[in-house]
Order: sequence, then structure tokens, then C-alpha cells
Amino acid sequence: MTAKMNPDLDLTLSRIIKAPPSAVWSAWTDRTKFEKWWIPAPALCRVAAMEVRPGGALVTEMSEDGGPFQPHLSACYLDVQDGRRIVFTNALLGGWRPAQNPFMTAIITFADHPDGTDYHALVMHKDQDTRNMHEELGFHDGWGTVAEQLAKLVEG
Repeated sequence: MTAKMNPDLDLTLSRIIKAPPSAVWSAWTDRTKFEKWWIPAPALCRVAAMEVRPGGALVTEMSEDGGPFQPHLSACYLDVQDGRRIVFTNALLGGWRPAQNPFMTAIITFADHPDGTDYHALVMHKDQDTRNMHEELGFHDGWGTVAEQLAKLVEG
């Protein structure tokens, strides 16, 4: 299934990463690599759970000042197409358990490109207010920064 972008509800980020899709995929599915780029530096990321399969948990924690780690994301993988697509949502926790405060669903795609990988993130929200809040909180800067960190990691 291909989701269509709804500008009233969704935010997107696309870029070409000069590395093969397999390298970008690995950075999304290997917890050690994921921790290196998932949260904008200088904040630190720790992966508490990463079960890359439908129904599996994705739980991250962050430390902004090198102090104690705090909750960052508790999500559930909805769809995983090896090397091509990852869909996750924080509307569910691992094991399909409903979450208390749903916010978004993200569809991340990796496609071949002559220069490496055509990387695309579609982040869908339940309503326009939630979408606008995510944009105002810095979606483009935050997701753009982590995409840049991801690119630096895999481009070598």
C-alpha cells in the first residue's frame, strides 16, 4: 500500500543519500548505528527496544546534557519490507498495545537512485492541529538534522 501525502495532515522529508539502500537500511535496523543518528546532536540516543518486525517495539530514550536518559519514543512497527520500507507509529506500543498519547505514523522508504538512495519520510498526523504543532516544534529542522546525521554515517 502506498500512502498519499495530505498537506493538511502530513509532513515530508526527502533527500538523496550517497550510499546504497542496504547501508541506509542497516542504519535504520541496527540499534548501534541507529543510536548514532536518530536524535539531533549533541543529544544522545539510547535504544531500549528495537524489534524490526510488524508488531515489534521501537523504544528510544534521550539525554540532552549527558545526564540521565529520558523517554523519547515508544512505537510499534506496522510494516517492514526488507531494504525498502519501514512503517512505525506511536499510536501503538510493541505487541500492538494501544498507546496513551498517539501523535504520528511514519513511513520511511528507501529506493535505488543513480547517486545512492532516494530516502523519503512521510509523517502522518491524526488532525491538522497535531500536524501544525509538529511543524512548529521543528519537524523540518529536527528530521532534517537526523537525516543529515544518517547521511554522514552511511556515506563514510
